[in-house]
Amino acid sequence: MKFTFQVLKNTRSIFNKIIENNTLEDLNKIPSGFNNNVIWNIAHVIVTEQLLSYKLSGLKPALSDDMIDKYKKDSKPQGSLTKEEVNEIKGLLLSTIEKTQEDYTNGVFKNYNAYTVSTTGNTLNNIDEAIQFGAIHEGLHYGYVLALLKAVKN
Repeated sequence: MKFTFQVLKNTRSIFNKIIENNTLEDLNKIPSGFNNNVIWNIAHVIVTEQLLSYKLSGLKPALSDDMIDKYKKDSKPQGSLTKEEVNEIKGLLLSTIEKTQEDYTNGVFKNYNAYTVSTTGNTLNNIDEAIQFGAIHEGLHYGYVLALLKAVKN
């Protein structure tokens, strides 16, 4: 799992750089043909990891219910985010995955409620599978972010 956590941290570092290297307007813009934006995708990966790891393990996620509702599966952007909201998301990128790794190492995840993911149809049966799928999910959204950025810049 050490490798998987390293992949997740690297992907999240890339998301961090994307936030730093783009304007608030570009992060919030929903280009024609898309139904979300760059910052929604970045917040969505944070929320999804917390739900797949903590909620399905019967544990409390490190995020507010409001944040979860805004960025969970099947949600859409509800207007432009402020710089403060973007900074909150930026701060959660690495802190949440580092906490998940710490909790994983310390054996906090004891139970798991199996969940079938809609994107691939695979059933996650334990925390290891949830974390491994998280890397795939975040890679998928990295691709979305790159497509969004290309559309925003053109």
